[in-house]
Amino acid sequence: MLARTDLRGGTLSTAALRRALPRGGTDVDSVLATVRPVVDAVRETGSTAALDAGERFDGVRPDSVRVPADVIGRALDDVDPDVRAALTESIRRARIVHADQRRGSTRTDVAPGGSVTEKWIPVARVGLYVPGGNAVYPSSVVMNVVPAQEAGVGSLVVASPPQSAFGGWPHPTILAACALLGVDEVWAVGGAQAVALLTYGGEDTDATELEPVDLITGPGNIYVTAAKRLCRGLVGIDSEAGPTEIAILADGDADPVAVAADLISQAEHDVLAASVLVTDSADLADAVDAEVDRQVESTKHHERVRAALSGQQSGIVLVDDLEAGLRVVDAYAAEHLEIQTADAPAVADRVRNAGAIFVGRYAPVSLGDYCAGSNHVLPTSGSARHSSGLSVQTFLRGVHVIDYDRAALAEVAPHVVNLATAEDLPAHGDAVRVRFAGPGIDTDPDIDTGAPS
Repeated sequence: MLARTDLRGGTLSTAALRRALPRGGTDVDSVLATVRPVVDAVRETGSTAALDAGERFDGVRPDSVRVPADVIGRALDDVDPDVRAALTESIRRARIVHADQRRGSTRTDVAPGGSVTEKWIPVARVGLYVPGGNAVYPSSVVMNVVPAQEAGVGSLVVASPPQSAFGGWPHPTILAACALLGVDEVWAVGGAQAVALLTYGGEDTDATELEPVDLITGPGNIYVTAAKRLCRGLVGIDSEAGPTEIAILADGDADPVAVAADLISQAEHDVLAASVLVTDSADLADAVDAEVDRQVESTKHHERVRAALSGQQSGIVLVDDLEAGLRVVDAYAAEHLEIQTADAPAVADRVRNAGAIFVGRYAPVSLGDYCAGSNHVLPTSGSARHSSGLSVQTFLRGVHVIDYDRAALAEVAPHVVNLATAEDLPAHGDAVRVRFAGPGIDTDPDIDTGAPS
């Protein structure tokens, strides 16, 4: 089921590795022509266009965009007690981790009387997208909301697709997670139209204002990603998320049963999900192959899993040794990377490129999906080489505050003037000179500081 790529017996460049490794992905450009009219219509007519699109694509039209408070409350009352307990623990652990991420202000005294302070200001209002599709994702509510709250965001809205099975509202478990987190603004809108409505805002069916947001986070399908691309700039986005992926770096001591189970668990998300094993053990590769065949037959979503595992994005990569394996996983830059080797912590410490690293046999990706305390909204499609997962920092803006007195400016003024002259921007220099020359602009490059005022 899993194709093999044999990289033994040679050393490939980073560029060659990127070409050789299994990789799927989606062509966002291919759906821009479909998504653009939806975004344009929402920009022009607001919620009417968003509800029209939802009715067309999802086959359901809720009575309003905003989910009524009593519907959210009932969802929490009716949620399975075991699910409620699990969500509560997931929230508790996520808060512990994300609370430690908040940065404080940093003041640097550059010169006597001259300082630069970097302070971190929360984004004022954010839109958090929680997908529907093949599965229900209350965990994504937790992963989006907790870091936003810990960052100090003052206003947030969760958007999730309406479900015909639940009266046109989002799935009750998603609503229950919102209630547990204290989120009282939930929009029953999904897909590209949700991104557009979050960007432009509008009026609800009862003429209540739907305020636009400043930042949109959360994963979604290719249409959601395309809408993010179109709206980026008007709003901030976290990333253009592609299909989910796992890479496992394993040696001959790894348990093939656990490795196969982890590959299957990621393939369960979507037929485009990527599951890649990198190993220096042909025996382990054979054993994992056999285990995958055995376990797939008994898993609930076996057709979806089989399609994902047999796709071009999945496979087994054979390498000469763990050193070569590390080069491969760094070139691949997986969203989720498991290290199942001898001395796994030491090996994990050498990894440079991954969205999240899971160390050892007892840290499967599914732990991170729900209850590790880490965040599961992570960079995909190799973007872990340059991007980070969702965190408190996603919702904060670093602002420099520059505070110089007269003497401090005078001391550095000649350098400012000289650099302005070098760049042929004389007015920049004049903006400094005028502060010391009194009325009119002294064209003499020497700055007469005079006595401190």
